[in-house]
Amino acid sequence: MLTKEEQQFLEYWRVQRTRKRRSGLPIGFPLAVLVVLGIFVSIATGWHKEAMMVLRSDTSTVLVIVVASVAIVVFITVFSIRYQWEQREQRYKELLAKKARSENESKQ
Repeated sequence: MLTKEEQQFLEYWRVQRTRKRRSGLPIGFPLAVLVVLGIFVSIATGWHKEAMMVLRSDTSTVLVIVVASVAIVVFITVFSIRYQWEQREQRYKELLAKKARSENESKQ
């Protein structure tokens, strides 16, 4: 027997899984921005003297850091979206199996 919350989730996800994935601010975006900010703070403080020397001597390093930062944000954001989708899909399938099992038991 499914609880009311599980039944509501089944109804919600039955509709949502057929829709096109919406774009929005996923959970992973703020996390990715915090990681990138941490990288920039560590660079700005200059705690690694040799790295600061390389950064000042080669200006293309700044471009590499910016591109890598964007790549980090995109990767974490896309990964979190897909992970959440898969988690919900797995829960949906488990609840369907639980519902089918309980229906089979009630028929017997």
